[in-house]
Amino acid sequence: MFIVHVFVHVARDQVEAFRAATLENARNSIKEPGIARFDVIQQQDDPTRFVLVEVYRTADDPAKHKETTHYQKWRDTVADMMAEPRTSVKYTNVFPDEQGWD
Repeated sequence: MFIVHVFVHVARDQVEAFRAATLENARNSIKEPGIARFDVIQQQDDPTRFVLVEVYRTADDPAKHKETTHYQKWRDTVADMMAEPRTSVKYTNVFPDEQGWD
């Protein structure tokens, strides 16, 4: 598995719009064969901060995800909602291994 955590800081007046656009993207993303999991989490003590936890089956799948219409729509829709540029950290799972995901 290939895991990406995307850290997003949204402008305070854009939280609900960002959340709606991101949930639409997530609902479509989990339908992709290369995505094992796609979580959208919001920080409890600062609702302007989100983390997208994207779990891909292979290291090639993030690029395929970025080619989808729903991702491109999300990217363009939320671009001006950010309080600062989003960042990401990439991980490889240690446990459970692939057998534990299926």
